[in-house]
This record gives sequence, structure tokens and C-alpha cells, in this order.
Amino acid sequence: MEIIAILALLSLVWLLWQLVKAKRFTRFKQQIDSELKDKVIANIIEELALTRCEQFPNNDCHQTATLAYWTQYKSRILHAALAREIIDQQWLIDSGNLRNAQHLFFIERQYLPLPSQADT
Repeated sequence: MEIIAILALLSLVWLLWQLVKAKRFTRFKQQIDSELKDKVIANIIEELALTRCEQFPNNDCHQTATLAYWTQYKSRILHAALAREIIDQQWLIDSGNLRNAQHLFFIERQYLPLPSQADT
């Protein structure tokens, strides 16, 4: 009987730990929206304005499509922030979100840009 009680208690502790990790991950995704999304958008708009030329007009339609692509998923926002050096790996380590970033990239891997698209 005591073994069942110990196993039940261990299961409860494990479930509580999973809940804590899930809450941290959710907070991280909210942090991406609140802190990084606006910076990524501003950086993309600035980059499109600076690279405007005859070959790449970067008009409003192109800006809208580019912003829609890069801000549609949290993993793309985070990827764009890392690629554009808005944040770096040290920021993820210091904020305690390196593991959350790895997990986000893993679960949303189908939404990440292909290596050839990462530079655009």
C-alpha cells in the first residue's frame, strides 16, 4: 500500500513539474510577441526600405507579404530576431529561455524557413 502511495505522490510531483514547464514555455511565447515581434517588424520594414531598387521595388504589397510570413509563427519571429541580431544566444541563456527556444524550434520546425530562405 505504501508503494502505491509513493508512486502516486511521485506521479503528482512529476505532473506539477510538467505544469511549471508548460507555464514557462507559454510565458516565453508571450514574451516573443510582446518584446520581439515589434522589433522584428521594424527591422524588416527598415531593411526593405534600404534595399528598395528597380529590381526589388519592395512596395506595400511586398512589405505586407514579408511581414505576414515572418510574423505568422512564433518560431519565425524568434528566427528572424536571431538572424537579424536583435537578440543573440546569450540573451536566450540569460533569460533562461534557451531550452524553450530549442523546444519551440522543434515543435514548429515545419514553419521554419528553408536554409536558402533564411537569408531573405
